[in-house]
Amino acid sequence: MDKFFNAKNVAIVGVSRDINKIGHVIFQNFIESDFKGNVYAVNPNVEEVLGYKTFSSVNDIDEVDLVVIAVPADLVLDVVKDCGKKKVRNVVIISSGFAEVGNEKLEKELKKLLDKYDIKAVGPNCLGLYDSYSEVDTIFMPKSRVKRPEKGKVSFVSQSGAVGGAILDLMSDNGFGFSKFISYGNGVNLDISDFLEYLKDDENTDVICFYLEGVKDGERFFEVLKEVSKVKPVIGIKAGVSEEGREAIVSHTGSLSGDDLIYDGIFKQCGVVRANSVEELFDFVKIFLNYRMKGKKIQVITNGGGYGIMCVDSIIKNELELSEMSGESKRFLRSRFSKIIVGNPIDLLGDGNNEMFKVSIEKSLEDKDVDGVLVVLLLQLPMINSDIIDDLVELKDKKPIVVVSTGGSFSKVLIRKLEDKGIPVYVFPENAVRSLKALSGY
Repeated sequence: MDKFFNAKNVAIVGVSRDINKIGHVIFQNFIESDFKGNVYAVNPNVEEVLGYKTFSSVNDIDEVDLVVIAVPADLVLDVVKDCGKKKVRNVVIISSGFAEVGNEKLEKELKKLLDKYDIKAVGPNCLGLYDSYSEVDTIFMPKSRVKRPEKGKVSFVSQSGAVGGAILDLMSDNGFGFSKFISYGNGVNLDISDFLEYLKDDENTDVICFYLEGVKDGERFFEVLKEVSKVKPVIGIKAGVSEEGREAIVSHTGSLSGDDLIYDGIFKQCGVVRANSVEELFDFVKIFLNYRMKGKKIQVITNGGGYGIMCVDSIIKNELELSEMSGESKRFLRSRFSKIIVGNPIDLLGDGNNEMFKVSIEKSLEDKDVDGVLVVLLLQLPMINSDIIDDLVELKDKKPIVVVSTGGSFSKVLIRKLEDKGIPVYVFPENAVRSLKALSGY
């Protein structure tokens, strides 16, 4: 499996001079990246592409670790045969036109041929792979349209190329670092179980996310998921909740989705954090990248009373608990800041300043009855300045600190700085509390 992500010699079959063709885009992405290995263009009909010599077949190249196949479906089997003769053991099949369009016969022939030559394949009908550390990048979306993320500790496995590509772009735009992105499409002989198993031991991955439509081997999926989630947080979206959605899946990746209640049960038994939307996935990744939480008692600290009340309501609704700070802690805060309201929430009122926030958070984190702190930080108020970022960062490693902050351009600049320092920030109380709920259940 490692050769997929750390290949040194990559051949791309189907590289055209047409800039709109998939093979051309993949080849261009490679040569314009920081990929340290060799990349070869394969096309028997032209002599060069983008100034690089082309080869008629993978058999004409001295050494090949990974072959990316981007040719029409009816040519794929011939390319696989060439790979087999070359003793290439890893291929990414971008090409579509298999079970997802009803061509089960061709997909069965493909699997038989792959098995014959002992070749592991990502795909067909997929975007393929991206590794931010090795710069292996088979995604056929131009970098001018889909920004590649910086190095990070999140890996994402997606059965759908469209969903995966969109999430990759969004996460990159929102400052998330990525380790690996895997779009496996029809999963002819490698599927989600294989990739989860690999990521469990990947030193560049701390949090694993997935988008799933269906699996072919449910028993293996259960066993792998159970083992992986013991080691790293696994956050998943399962599509096909409705009967109509399950029918659509068959024509998308050729998979059978299965009863959603069964998947829900598997996720709960295995400790998978289920996200019900892309928005929730983003929210959960933020918090799991930075924190673990031992209990579910939350202290709210706010400089906006209404937002504090909404946080309290959401905590109760999500079956978390409001912490009860010790009498000593309460007396200390009342004596230090006579005007604030000490309870849960601690309301610093509209003239709450940096010092009030810092001291209140510090005392909350020291209290044995507090497992996490939810800070409502309205940055528009004049008593708050940008030093609040350093104050929060100084305290963040003691227990989880999650911030709710809503605002325009001024607030967004400071929010991005907070998130860059490893403090999760949410626009709305409900999103923050749902994320704390997910964290408490892991």
